[in-house]
This record gives sequence, structure tokens and C-alpha cells, in this order.
Amino acid sequence: MFSRVIRSLTMAERLKHTSNLLRVQRQFSQLRQGSKHGPNFKQYLQLANGEIGSYFHDIPLELNFENSTVRMVVEVPRWSNGKFEISKEIEFNPIVQDVKKGKVRFVNNIFPYHGYIHNYGAIPQTWEDPTREIPGFGSTRGDNDPLDCCEIGSSILQMGDVKDVKILGSLALIDDGELDWKVITIDSKDPLADKLNDLQDVDTHMPGLLAATREWFRDYKIPTGKPPNEFAFNGQYKNAQETINTVQECHEAWKRLISGNILGEKIPKIKRAGEGITLASAEEEQTPIPPEVAVWHYV
Repeated sequence: MFSRVIRSLTMAERLKHTSNLLRVQRQFSQLRQGSKHGPNFKQYLQLANGEIGSYFHDIPLELNFENSTVRMVVEVPRWSNGKFEISKEIEFNPIVQDVKKGKVRFVNNIFPYHGYIHNYGAIPQTWEDPTREIPGFGSTRGDNDPLDCCEIGSSILQMGDVKDVKILGSLALIDDGELDWKVITIDSKDPLADKLNDLQDVDTHMPGLLAATREWFRDYKIPTGKPPNEFAFNGQYKNAQETINTVQECHEAWKRLISGNILGEKIPKIKRAGEGITLASAEEEQTPIPPEVAVWHYV
């Protein structure tokens, strides 16, 4: 259960408190409940003052146009298989493992890859709006999630890490009729970050990575019996500047979301920090990963 550690705040005090939280430099930590790889697992964002925040809404975007950097939340470390994601349905938007028909879901290994081939996550304070048709895409709408982010640096990051990453480009996936951008980034502290400013630099210093990324996103659902994924723009990447524009557009959509004026059954929860709500840690022993997750699929 959530609990409060400060007195009930007036609206003005709550707004000031939330504003202060967003302005100052903070250290983020994680608080877990349940068993990792179990259906009830949740990992919450914990702020420096001990209260619970939202991975979706309480981590500042920090979009820097001069340096092409933005914040990223890591949901899935590279080479792992668990389909972890920021929850839209649970208050404070913890990271959970996707569940289908009562079973937690994993990404299949498709030759020659193992699990996710990047540090995979989301850009906070962005939203791909499903309530509006996207100009130039017919009836296609956003996928109702924060922007997906693929970090291509040399380190394996950890679930819940909050990183400043440099935007390099993006790939527009069409998933079940919804537009699902994949933003390509690199940790701004990675040894290669200073050498990578756009997609041409990625091809120079990481030859084959962009082609492999497109191939992986095209094929990763095939072992489940689904057809290959499709892409907008004939599968061509958008460059860094075009991608920054997309991030900014999705940030504006997020502002509309948290205004509370967008209604609908599937609209994400928008509860944020600012009321002093805390939560007790209740982490349990990790659930074993089913042996079939290790199978290599040839597609």
C-alpha cells in the first residue's frame, strides 16, 4: 500500500513541491516488489527524498538542442530477453514485465542475436498520441507509449538506469497499424559518444549496426507466428535533427496527456510525485527463466 510521509498539501504547495523536484539535480533509485520474472513484479522509481515517482512523468526530458541529448530510462539491458516496460495501467508507472494470458513474456533469440540487441528503454515525458491521426500516415496513430529508445554504447546498462543519451537518428516501425518510433542513441559518457553525431558516424564507427537493428526489428516476432514487421519511409532511418523534432512533438503530446483533458479507457495513468507518497520494498527471490527462452530461432 502507498503511504504518505508529509502533511496534506495545498494545491499551490503541491505545484511548488513538484516544480522543485523537477528543477534540482536528483539521484534516482529503484524500489522493487514481487519476484523478477514473475507476473506481479514491479520496479518503482524512488526519488532522493524517499517518495515514489513515475518513470513516465517525473524524470525530466532534458532535451538539449545544442548537444542533441535527452534523458533515457533503461527498461531492458542488452542481451536479456524479458519484455520489461513502463506500465501505463498502474499508478506511478512502475517497470513491469509484460504478461499475456497469465504468463510473463520474453523476446525470442533469433540467429545470430541473443535477446534484445541494444539497451532498450524509453524517453520520459514523451507520448505517442493514439487519439490523433498522424499527418502523412493516413489513419495511423501513435502507439500510446513513451518513445522507445535504443542505446548502442559499449556498456550493458541496468533496468531503471536513467541516462543522458545523444540522439543519432530513428526508425519508424509500423506495429499492428500503430506508429512506433525507435530512437537510436548512445550514452553521452560512452567512449564513442564524441565521435557519433549522426547516422553516417554510426556506419563509420559501428559498421553493420544500423542494418542489423532494422533486421532485428523486422524479424523478432516471427518465432511467435507473426509476419515480419513493416516500416514507414521504406525502412529508411531519419537523421538526428528530424528525430529531435519527433522527440519535441511527442513531448508536446505528453503535455496534453498530463493536462488531464485527454480521456479514454486506455489512456496512461498520470499520477506523479509531489504528495510525499512512499512504498515499502517487498522484493522476492527471482523466478527462474523458463528453459525454452534459451532456444535459438532461425528465421
